[in-house]
Amino acid sequence: MTILPNGARAVMASRIEPPDSLEYFPTPPWATRALMVHVLGKRYSPLSLRYWMALEPACGEGHMVEPLREYFGGVFGTDIYDYGAGYQAADYLDPSYTIPKVDWVITNPPFSAGADFVRRSLDTSATRRGVAMLVRTAWMEGAERYKRLFAVRPPHIIAPFVERVPMVKGRWDPEASTATSYAWFVWLRGLAYGRTDVIWIPPCRAALHRASDVIRWCPPAPLPLFGSEVDLV
Repeated sequence: MTILPNGARAVMASRIEPPDSLEYFPTPPWATRALMVHVLGKRYSPLSLRYWMALEPACGEGHMVEPLREYFGGVFGTDIYDYGAGYQAADYLDPSYTIPKVDWVITNPPFSAGADFVRRSLDTSATRRGVAMLVRTAWMEGAERYKRLFAVRPPHIIAPFVERVPMVKGRWDPEASTATSYAWFVWLRGLAYGRTDVIWIPPCRAALHRASDVIRWCPPAPLPLFGSEVDLV
């Protein structure tokens, strides 16, 4: 999830290093697998998912893209800022940005711009099957968000985690803890709006965590070379 200060979108995309004002909270990979196993996996067969494409439009360093690739046939990753992980730099909310045709848009959006991400995803014909957003459960609250989104297009599924999903600014910390609760909000193409089902995501952090995730995103710091300044002090 990446949040930019107002009016800084074009400027930020061109900077080499993100400033402190850029809020970046990587999603624990297991939380993405929880969506696929306990929510979408209850509705669609693994074979169907393998024929589908997904877009992650706030992908950062790929903490959500790579787990999604374990299930979908292909996944595009974009972010307004280039973190050097090989994903496309693109502003998803820029009307001039052409969204690739995909079956799903799945992301952890900026909290303040989450409704805009949902509206953009639902308003484009490029999204063929559905939209899934990982947000704080407190996102259900707010009169303005209700007026702009929920009163007109409420989600078809809200899937709260029964255990916490720790997110840390600027990095993924597998050992982190949090008091903040999260849920997946899901909109399905072709279904009428009005009914929202609740699907609890059971405890699954231990089952869906992968040691390979730590190797990919949390490599140990290199040891100092023999004879370096560190050794000589």
